Amino acid sequence: MLRGRAFKFGDGISTDHIVPGRLAHLRSNLPELAKHVMEDADPTFAARVKPGGFIVAGRNFGLGSSREHAALVIKLAGVSAVLAQSVARVFFRNAINQGLPVLICDTARIDDGDELAVDLVVGVVNDITNGNKLYFSRIPRVMLGILDEGGLIPYIQKYGDFKL
Repeated sequence: MLRGRAFKFGDGISTDHIVPGRLAHLRSNLPELAKHVMEDADPTFAARVKPGGFIVAGRNFGLGSSREHAALVIKLAGVSAVLAQSVARVFFRNAINQGLPVLICDTARIDDGDELAVDLVVGVVNDITNGNKLYFSRIPRVMLGILDEGGLIPYIQKYGDFKL
């Protein structure tokens, strides 16, 4: 069970919002780059997010260039999952490969600051603040395994292959 505070964003959050291109020189210093995560969408986000927090967004989260660093610095900043109405396919795969859950659900009923509890196995988001329950498609077993190990590389290092 994941639990934390919701940080609400709108539609069309691109990889440039997540990791500004002007900070490309920090790609070899990921902890420093994580201090700037979401900076172009909310300059205060990196300072306010606490371990376990959730990014909650609208449609088309993660659009734009394929930057693996975008998902990784979200995770390094302490975000436990991204919840969005829809997500760019490349961002989705990069996030899973980095061990960051991305959940597609109706985020319109979640407000900034709400306390959430997420069960990845059952496929439910409990909004503790307002009592709403939101559902998302159950995550395939192999993807849950990748998330449990912290990403694709640790999964392959441990198992050597996919356990389908």
